[in-house]
Amino acid sequence: MSLRLGALHDALLDPGNAEKAVRAAEEVAGYDKALMDIRGDLRVIHWMLGVMLIMIVGLFWQGFTIMGRLP
Repeated sequence: MSLRLGALHDALLDPGNAEKAVRAAEEVAGYDKALMDIRGDLRVIHWMLGVMLIMIVGLFWQGFTIMGRLP
């Protein structure tokens, strides 16, 4: 996926062409779908990091409580 949307650029340069406008709309819709996929992946990664952080804090808590019991 490129940063510059070629069909959209062509449609904006030639506003009277309906075929180019349709291709540009399809290209923008595909770009939006790709962004939604990335956002979904990031949401999963955030959840995974949150769970890992809770587990690490729990391990530190257990370690400090065990160290407090040692003579």
